[in-house]
Amino acid sequence: MTRQSRTSPARSERSLHQAYDTALLDLDGVVYAGGHAIAHAVESLAAARADGMHLAYVTNNALRTPEAVAEHLCELGIPTEASEVITSAQAVARLIAEQVEPGAKVLVIGGEGLRVALRERGLVPVESADEEGLAAVVQGYGGPGLEWGRFAEAAYAVNRGVPWFASNTDLTIPGARGIGPGNGAAVEVVRIATGADPQVAGKPLPPMHRETVLRTGARRPLVVGDRLDTDIEGAFNGDVDSLLVLTGVTDAGQLLRAELRHRPTYVDRDLRGLLTGQPEVVERDGAWRCGGWSAADAGGHLELSRAGDGEADPLDGLRAACAAAWSAAGDGAYRGDVEKALGALGW
Repeated sequence: MTRQSRTSPARSERSLHQAYDTALLDLDGVVYAGGHAIAHAVESLAAARADGMHLAYVTNNALRTPEAVAEHLCELGIPTEASEVITSAQAVARLIAEQVEPGAKVLVIGGEGLRVALRERGLVPVESADEEGLAAVVQGYGGPGLEWGRFAEAAYAVNRGVPWFASNTDLTIPGARGIGPGNGAAVEVVRIATGADPQVAGKPLPPMHRETVLRTGARRPLVVGDRLDTDIEGAFNGDVDSLLVLTGVTDAGQLLRAELRHRPTYVDRDLRGLLTGQPEVVERDGAWRCGGWSAADAGGHLELSRAGDGEADPLDGLRAACAAAWSAAGDGAYRGDVEKALGALGW
């Protein structure tokens, strides 16, 4: 499906795990939340892998090393090698290494994942802005225990003109207790103190897509994520297809109002969507139909109705509503009222 034609969720007659060779899976909000696997994730991924799909785990969270992430996935019942994990720490380390001398010193504001990724590229992580010959500052998610003084350390160096890099700028991160501040919130602290802007590597930007393709060798990838502004936009920027699962940050209302770059190719409840085809959404007489539902833009609000007397899956209703909203909005965001439609779906 091309970028220009993305006015409705797409159809796939084949199950997605058979139609694509590699699933590029986000982690937080897709595979797990906090320390626990999301419902249906473990068995769905096992089935996809057993049937020949390659699984790669692509995360903007730069805190943990690929080895630590793989160990966590194994503990959850998802056999994973470290080589199957791609992090924004790896992407930003490559970006820095392309711009500084081998063996250069880099001030690290974040966790062990950044330090390991920098060493992999032949760079030297340091802790102080006063290091002689400091070549760069890199900032990544450091977890809730990251001390406030680390942001000051970054600001001292950036204010002296040291190039500043960020693994990613996600403002939030899902966890076991809810949604918390992500690395993007921490980046804003340094931005306010310096007036500078970092070079960013993570999703949705090209350095992360490049890192993923280089490490996985995917030829027909499917991006699987829960965030419109990172996972889905990253797939759009890379001109590859995407599956949005509704187990993380994005809710149905945000999906209906998505602008072109935030519209997924497919929509499903959770990772079970990998193992199925995707239904057709068709336009008839000015309304969009999917399964037992019909949706249309009615001059500033979405009207959604049951198309028959049989069973109607609310997910099909959401797909129909997406098509009605997206087609009415063109490339922009739908500005009409969606609350009545969401109520009809129980969302």
